[in-house]
Amino acid sequence: MTLNERIDSFVGLGELFRNFPGETDDPQLEIIRAAAKQAQIENPWFLQENICHALLSLAERLTHEKLEKWLKPYMRKIADNDQPQTIAIVMAGNIPLVGFHDFLSVLITGHRLIAKLSSQDAVLLPAIIEVLIANHPEWKDYTSITRQPLSSFDAIIATGNNNSSRYFEYYFGKYPNIIRKNRNSIAIITGEETNEDLYALADDVLLYFGLGCRSVSKLYIPVGYDLKQFINNLGKFEYYRYHHKYRNNYDYFKSIYIINKIPFIDTGDIILTENNSVSSPVSVIFYEYYEDLRTLSKQIGDMDSQLQNIVCHKRIKSHWILPGTAQHPELWDYADRIDTIDFLLNLGKKDE
Repeated sequence: MTLNERIDSFVGLGELFRNFPGETDDPQLEIIRAAAKQAQIENPWFLQENICHALLSLAERLTHEKLEKWLKPYMRKIADNDQPQTIAIVMAGNIPLVGFHDFLSVLITGHRLIAKLSSQDAVLLPAIIEVLIANHPEWKDYTSITRQPLSSFDAIIATGNNNSSRYFEYYFGKYPNIIRKNRNSIAIITGEETNEDLYALADDVLLYFGLGCRSVSKLYIPVGYDLKQFINNLGKFEYYRYHHKYRNNYDYFKSIYIINKIPFIDTGDIILTENNSVSSPVSVIFYEYYEDLRTLSKQIGDMDSQLQNIVCHKRIKSHWILPGTAQHPELWDYADRIDTIDFLLNLGKKDE
């Protein structure tokens, strides 16, 4: 397949996602709808609302304009990639289709894919591959999913936690690789946010139950800031209280804080507590006070290797992002700020 054919194929996929869930009898849309329903059965964290959000977010990116903008610096190298290699991807399963960008990157650069799916998200990507092959049968030679131990590949992209990353490094360290560990996201509130900013920040915190590495788990707030301004914008996620797994987390941590006499703010749906850590559990948001934004910026800079997103309405640093954008990364917003396309295009030839 030529690069233009690959781009057209993914643009078509984006158009399909844009119509999800839809009410038409489009057979390809029905494949995705059926997979979405099965995904929630297999993983109760995958609400239909969250799957829909993931697909619509992908649809925003899978356009000719954005794909071509993303790939423009690499066009010559992609065109010269006449010896496709086999790339293994070990995918996470914390939020729906969290591994899609790696999947897209491998295929759009002309390589072959072997995917090892998380048991938490084992339904959606196979359905997407089925749709791709239905429209362009050539994809069958480029895509495979395995449940067996990975073998016969040239490079690997593996995403997991700090524990699994040690396993990945031990077994896959001899291959060209990208191995991702735990990352967290934070938000800095300056006190100058509009209500619209805070409403958007609520999405950054609570979309996908806060399970993603792009989900904000820690707030930095100025001394004297009234958190009610932020809390008042969390109402759109009140339905989480009816989700049994989320509610179990909420009840558990509330009990722990009461027993240990740890001060907290209880909204009835989420708990906020002062804590220096950046990684908070599901149903809990940590916060910490600061006095000076410039000093805080330097402090955060020292933690850069631990952070995925830094959300703030003031873009003091180039990689800080605006409220409401944490779960809408552009194609060129690489996880851990590692350029996946550059990695895939500089693997060298197999015979070298």
